[in-house]
Amino acid sequence: MPAAEWDLDPAAYDDVWALRSSGRLPARAAWLASPEPKALQTAGLLTDGEVGVVDDLREHQRSGEWVDDFPAAVRRAFAEPDVPAAVGWEPLTACRDRVTRAVRRILEVHGDDDVVLTGHGTAWTLVVADLTGEPPDLDRWAALAMPDVISLP
Repeated sequence: MPAAEWDLDPAAYDDVWALRSSGRLPARAAWLASPEPKALQTAGLLTDGEVGVVDDLREHQRSGEWVDDFPAAVRRAFAEPDVPAAVGWEPLTACRDRVTRAVRRILEVHGDDDVVLTGHGTAWTLVVADLTGEPPDLDRWAALAMPDVISLP
């Protein structure tokens, strides 16, 4: 089954609730999420407020085919972003263009207000690189936990 169809693993609920009560998230913010079930379910556990769904925040599109060395395939995607790193994967440039365009629109609309985006590691790695002007941090990508927080000023 493609990862885009996965539900949030109930084993992660306690960690998500711990993040909710940690004080690491803004008290008032616009909440937006990827349409993928695990992202929507995570957002629903993190806030009682409304969560807008933005289709273009979905993760790097990948088939449900097994990939023997997933981390190596993702690293190949970053090394050669115009080429699908595995059968059924979108080129990473397509993901980058889609997600960064959506995030920039969201930030324009919300101005100086806090925004919380709930989504996916590869997509957020691309967004952080775009917004900071730095190369994608693949060590940070590899270290991402569920849940995790990436904060930008």
